[in-house]
Amino acid sequence: MDAESTYANGGYADPATIRRILQDTGDTWAVVGLSGNRSRAAFGVAEVLQRFGKRVVPVHPEAETVHGEGGYASLADIPFPVDVVDVFVNSELAGAVADEAVAVGAKAVWFQLGVVDPDAFARTRAAGLDMIMDRCPAIEIPRLGGPA
Repeated sequence: MDAESTYANGGYADPATIRRILQDTGDTWAVVGLSGNRSRAAFGVAEVLQRFGKRVVPVHPEAETVHGEGGYASLADIPFPVDVVDVFVNSELAGAVADEAVAVGAKAVWFQLGVVDPDAFARTRAAGLDMIMDRCPAIEIPRLGGPA
């Protein structure tokens, strides 16, 4: 099945994969593109992830502390294991971030709403990681139950 067919059939947002990433993959989420800018979507999504028990690690060139967590300039700079890499960069840059996630040993990659790269999806899945594209964990996680 080609990448476009996979996307059209919902393979990039498989409900079982969404549930597995949110419930079973682990609680350390590196959020690429997260800064202290409260007007950016990453800021609010990270806040929701924390409310649901996730450790949110900001990854941004400024390496700012956000929501009480120290930031890092890149995934490679994080000195501890990361379970999920949540990507808030545009689609043209997202594939490289997915490749970095594979390189640092993450278990899953999550591309936010509007972020789609079929080739990155294929590479990431071939490397054995779970991956979701064009979805928001802050929308999906409340559907699973738990704290609000």
